[in-house]
Amino acid sequence: QVQLVESGGGLVQPGGSLRLSCAASGRTFSSNVMGWFRQAPGKEREFVASINRRGGTTYYLDSVKGRFTISRDNAKNTVYLQMNSLKPEDTAVYSCAATSRFGYGATDKAAYDYWGQGTQVTVSS
Repeated sequence: QVQLVESGGGLVQPGGSLRLSCAASGRTFSSNVMGWFRQAPGKEREFVASINRRGGTTYYLDSVKGRFTISRDNAKNTVYLQMNSLKPEDTAVYSCAATSRFGYGATDKAAYDYWGQGTQVTVSS
């Protein structure tokens, strides 16, 4: 069992930056691929980024490549999402997720077994 708690969301102006954190409980964090998803009002939840178990390989949604960076610290049981050059269309509830069944390229939300409650990110002037 893995419990996930996100933090770091908020209101930011276009072009600004935010760093999201996701703290995991349990001793199995390093055995899980971690992902970030987001859901905007009236839209389906979409994949944003994922990272493999050791943190050496990442995968991104095309629209966030070059702006967002996912990373993890297995010693701290935490995964991060650094978001730069934020745009209004990045506004959404961001959730972290964990899977032990699939590799870092898993983009389908059905591949992930554990989810955090989400943190709101609003990009607006």
